[in-house]
Amino acid sequence: MTNILQQIECPADLRKLSDRQVRQLAAEIRRYMIDTVSRTGGHLAPNLGVVELTIAIHLALDCPRDKVIWDVGHQSYVHKLLTGRRGAFSSLRQQGGISGFPRPEESPFDCFATGHSSTSISAGLGMARARDLAGDDYTVLAVIGDGSFASGMAFEAMNDAGHATTRLIVILNDNEMSISRSVGGLAGYLGSVRANPWRRQFRSAVQQAVLRIPVIGRALRALGHSIKRSIKSLLLQGMLFEELGFMYIGPIDGHNVRTIRRAIEDARQAGGPVLIHVITRKGLGYAPAEANPAKFHGTGPFDIRTGEAAPDERKSFTSHFSDFMVRAAADDDRIAAITAAMADGTGLRAFSQRFPERFFDVGIAEQHAVTMAAGLAAGGCRPVVAVYSTFLQRAYDQVLHDVAIENLPVVFAIDRAGIVGEDGYTHQGAFDVAFMRHIPGMTVMSPKDEAELYSMMQAALQHPGPCAVRYPRSAAMGVGVQYPAEPVEIGRAEVIRDGRHCAIFALGPMVCRAIEASRILSARGVSCAVVNARFVKPLDTSILMQYASSTGMIITCEDAALPGGLGSAVVEALAHAGMSDVRTVRLGIPDRFIEHGRRDDILTQLGLDGRGIATAVVRALSERADAKGSGGGIHVGTV
Repeated sequence: MTNILQQIECPADLRKLSDRQVRQLAAEIRRYMIDTVSRTGGHLAPNLGVVELTIAIHLALDCPRDKVIWDVGHQSYVHKLLTGRRGAFSSLRQQGGISGFPRPEESPFDCFATGHSSTSISAGLGMARARDLAGDDYTVLAVIGDGSFASGMAFEAMNDAGHATTRLIVILNDNEMSISRSVGGLAGYLGSVRANPWRRQFRSAVQQAVLRIPVIGRALRALGHSIKRSIKSLLLQGMLFEELGFMYIGPIDGHNVRTIRRAIEDARQAGGPVLIHVITRKGLGYAPAEANPAKFHGTGPFDIRTGEAAPDERKSFTSHFSDFMVRAAADDDRIAAITAAMADGTGLRAFSQRFPERFFDVGIAEQHAVTMAAGLAAGGCRPVVAVYSTFLQRAYDQVLHDVAIENLPVVFAIDRAGIVGEDGYTHQGAFDVAFMRHIPGMTVMSPKDEAELYSMMQAALQHPGPCAVRYPRSAAMGVGVQYPAEPVEIGRAEVIRDGRHCAIFALGPMVCRAIEASRILSARGVSCAVVNARFVKPLDTSILMQYASSTGMIITCEDAALPGGLGSAVVEALAHAGMSDVRTVRLGIPDRFIEHGRRDDILTQLGLDGRGIATAVVRALSERADAKGSGGGIHVGTV
């Protein structure tokens, strides 16, 4: 049998295919994605669910002249395969390979970079308005999932687009899922529409019939437009999308290429904003992904036959956080846990099962999650907001305005802090230290291992103000934990190793790498102290000043952005103490967005492994020796 996928170099090639060949192509795409993702890892279930939808979009549109914006973008694999990137697909999410998300610099078919949810309608409306201002006539289409659609930003964009009557197509891909099952009132509304696809037509017919009754119809018409809207609302249960100003098409089968293509073509002819509601099944075509779409939303490499990944013998920081939360909540009924559609990813699933009345999944709504946590804290609870670093960015104003100004005891458990890896620059957790550190009253800390995670969480839950505990997406150290844990002293660092020539102040997961660097340096005659900084704010200035005075050289090492990070805090503290002449070397994530690749590989590339840190120290010591005209009795060579 001919391999049809190998014949597709651009979307125009799709128009040469018969219906039977399109069905064969869909099957080939599913097999190819399953095979590739089983080796590279990636977002499998979302892409298996949009195969026919993507084919239909490219059959109906003329891309790249027409613009398609994929909300979140993790479901763009099929799009990549159909737009000239099949040959590079085996490099998916690998360092130097193609991204798992749309990237305009990767292809002209990727018109907008996405990675966070609920941005597509806003971006699409902007593009449509730019088109109209330029006097052009291309089509702009935004694809958004039902989970992302529940976010406030999506509704802001829908409200604006419906009011403006700009020509824009929105495809609502309804699979009842975000990562886990969608929650909230909108999910219930979509469920009712999904369950009764005939309802809209039937009630519309009833409305017209009522208005045609001579006496009643004349009376209703005499009451004017407002009563007509009330009757329509009663009969149609709001028809939410039409009330927002969108023409509504659907719900339709999201796995029927001809039906979707016809709907898009009708929408292009309609003018104004149009919403096409398609029903798809996440994970379709691969039994393990259909049975457990949350597990295969984002997965590492796995065995295709069983769907199982190779087990990691070491527990992750996330797993240890999960265990702590269950134990702590059993002892303190004030503790509540909040997630923004990430119960599994943040480790709160076990908490939700044990304490359902104190668990709140608010959907993809980080702003609401933080302000609701502020309300819980104001009401006497001890809320813990578990959130990925990259997604906490979306709620910065709420952290500052609703939590910090009132000095409320909200704990931010910041998962996936630092280099995350294969998801690339939209997901790297590089910026939380910088944007949390400058907020008055905020405590920011990071554990070196799981035992310290327990101690920091214990301290955070006892602290009278807001606290952030950041930890990486990686296996923990395997040192074991004790509960109840002895809380760390707020603002107190830990001296791991003493040293005479210099001191490394390391944050969180960088501590073990700093210890390795110190050992390398020791073999070369360099006595290097290692300090577990623990806190970025408040900084332990007493230990800092001690080593600044005794060694004259401070090296900071952090898995965070250098501007505004631990290194900046140290430089500021030294300047404030009148010790600006102390040599400081700041190691961390540079002032740029970091591409995708394995976490350890990226850290090595950035010089944040033991050898890289030791090399930076040797270089700094050599420069100081050259400046003084003497090595000071220290032999420093290459590492």
